[in-house]
Amino acid sequence: MVAGLLLRAWPRGLAFGPGALSRLLSTGFDPGQYLQLSIVPTMHYQDSLPRLPIPKLEDTIRRYLSAQKPLLDDGQFRKTEQLCKSFENGIGKELHKQLVAQDKQNKHTSYISGQGFDRHLFALRYLGAAKGIDLPELYLDPAYRQINHNILSTSTLSSPAVNIGGFAPVVPDGFGIAYAVHDNWIGCNVSAYQGRNAHEFLQCVEKALEGMFDALEGKAIKS
Repeated sequence: MVAGLLLRAWPRGLAFGPGALSRLLSTGFDPGQYLQLSIVPTMHYQDSLPRLPIPKLEDTIRRYLSAQKPLLDDGQFRKTEQLCKSFENGIGKELHKQLVAQDKQNKHTSYISGQGFDRHLFALRYLGAAKGIDLPELYLDPAYRQINHNILSTSTLSSPAVNIGGFAPVVPDGFGIAYAVHDNWIGCNVSAYQGRNAHEFLQCVEKALEGMFDALEGKAIKS
């Protein structure tokens, strides 16, 4: 259950002047009907977008190890590196071949998104589980669990059709941060479970944003 759901907006001027708003309303335009009145359907260009290629397994392993290196001591990193090489040269290689073959058979979508290591490794793990393969040691590594423990989970949907949104944290000790950036204001919706101080976190976000605004406006940044 979400214990705290907080909203804070930082206006930097009026989003609508009185005259502008009255003119919009006088023409019969309802801001809540933005999507319905759009000439181009939401998914109109979906089929024309290029599909994201599946990265080479060795590139994913390299990115994964680069992300792990600052988080582990030398002994932990050597263990994780050994598990990665074993996975890359063993079951991971076979799972990757199957993933590529499956991707070629499903031209309507991408099995993964982006070029990060996390979605690729997750796809291989999911594929292995679907085929009844024992979980490879790489996924039992404490370092893997740690790097996938996302304390900060963020998402944005800045659209005239959306006023505010939100979602729960993805881990018990985390924060769910929904934000929106518009022409004249920034909104931030922070949620947290019991044990985390969402209000204090939001105060830190506000202080950081005010510092950015001051810097952009040529003002001295407050300590």
